[in-house]
Amino acid sequence: MSLASQVLPLVGVAMGAVVSLTVSAVNERTRWRRQQSVRWDERRLNAYAEYAHVVKDLSNRYTGLAIARGLTTGPTPLEPTDTVLTELAAAEAHRSALAEALWLLGDVDSNTAAVKLNHALWHLEWLARGIPTTGIATWPEAFLEFRKARENFLKAARLDLGVRGNQITHDVPWPPPWRPSNGTGAIGT
Repeated sequence: MSLASQVLPLVGVAMGAVVSLTVSAVNERTRWRRQQSVRWDERRLNAYAEYAHVVKDLSNRYTGLAIARGLTTGPTPLEPTDTVLTELAAAEAHRSALAEALWLLGDVDSNTAAVKLNHALWHLEWLARGIPTTGIATWPEAFLEFRKARENFLKAARLDLGVRGNQITHDVPWPPPWRPSNGTGAIGT
């Protein structure tokens, strides 16, 4: 038996072991990356959803204040009592805390859309509280600006999460046709 006939099977076994080890390592690394991706996707989804929820809640409360001030119409006016204003401050602090998760987990487009959404929300707050603003000065215009900013935030979040489609809804007129057109604007989102 020649040396070559003895060495070739050993070389084959060694090469098979190296290839097997390499394939196992690549598969393990791919699995680990996939698990990490799913883990961060879940956290991003929660961050986006919680943030969108608290922003909507704040806008509804500001709308209640606006109803009480006669800036818009609706079924649930919210008088600006000390208790209400304290609750609003706490809700705003909660919104700010949730924004930190966005800055850590969101992409640039989503974070930029969140900043614009914040500005539109704060505009509603100022109008609802009677604080003078410049530019858009009526509730209906500011509320429409808020709705557009919220939709843009949701679109950017969906894109970052890999949700298919770039449209959230088909175009729906606002205010809805059943609402009387008294020029006072919108009551909710």
